[in-house]
Amino acid sequence: MRHLRTLCAIAETGSLHRAARRLGTSQPALTTQLRRIEHSLGGLLFFRERTGCRPTPLGQTVLSRARPLLAGMDALVTEVRAAAAGVDGRPRLRLGSTASRAIPGWLRRLRERLPGTETQLHVAVSANALLGLVALGELDVAFVHEVEGCPLRVPDGLDQRVLLEREPQFISLSVDHPAARQDVVELADLAGDRWMVDPSVDGEWDGLRRMLTAAGLNPRVLHGDYLTAANLVATGEVVTPCQPTSRPRSDMAVRPLRGDPLGVRLLLATRQGADTEREALYGTVHSALEEAYWEAARQSAPYRAWLARPLLRASGARGRQVAWQAALMELEPRYDGGLDGGPGHGPARRAHGPGAGLGPAGGR
Repeated sequence: MRHLRTLCAIAETGSLHRAARRLGTSQPALTTQLRRIEHSLGGLLFFRERTGCRPTPLGQTVLSRARPLLAGMDALVTEVRAAAAGVDGRPRLRLGSTASRAIPGWLRRLRERLPGTETQLHVAVSANALLGLVALGELDVAFVHEVEGCPLRVPDGLDQRVLLEREPQFISLSVDHPAARQDVVELADLAGDRWMVDPSVDGEWDGLRRMLTAAGLNPRVLHGDYLTAANLVATGEVVTPCQPTSRPRSDMAVRPLRGDPLGVRLLLATRQGADTEREALYGTVHSALEEAYWEAARQSAPYRAWLARPLLRASGARGRQVAWQAALMELEPRYDGGLDGGPGHGPARRAHGPGAGLGPAGGR
């Protein structure tokens, strides 16, 4: 079935690159897999052209049989999993997420607020793949990020709740980098650096390329996963974008970029048509995630300093973000450290009054 899904993804997206992103894998790995499938079937399934891939006559025959088989298997899996969820009498909550420092706090809050619920977690690099799993009924909710200017492919039948309309992306660089001495980094100061990005993360490469082009920069860009990137950053080999909730290390600095040129939108996706009980559950999931996110924000000195900047009046989704920023300015315990949490430049800030703190639940 995995091979059939691969073929359908290539046919639907029209290119190996886009299919790899949908499936959460790399293009070289997908190309190798396709060759193996074609070898096992004894014929070419796709024409490789400059503009993409299109099915051969043999490929069209295989696809015409594969699609109903996959639809039937998806329906079977959904039914079996629904039946299995009630075997031990415990409700089950299946969460999906791209990488985030909010995950531990999210799971902890759900365990406390839904003590009779079995919580499962599936983490993936591809937001589009997670949304697809929600649409298929294999996940109940998915927490994903959407890179600015690179909209996700949201399947029909999904509801989206916005956790944060725009999260700025910071830069991770060696503590020995000259730009690490600044509280805010100018892109021009990174013009001579090599960058690293994970192209399997939906929108990351396109978003980075757009930002660099707008700044008139054309640095060398390496492709690799972010675990590898962290090791190379520490040794001064590369710089890389990172989430603002990332925490500095003794060998790595995290800094905001001047003007916040790169941003993402944070979303929680669920299926439409939930009953009242399920809607209440999703509300609990969303509020737990929101609180966990801002807890992670508070624990990151660079993000905390960025959030404590002068605030502008706003309404709607932006107003909600500003309200959270205002709450974060009342930090507890005392903070008068620099961007890396040491003695430094920030004014001391305390929580005022009983229960003052990060969010609606008070201090945590």
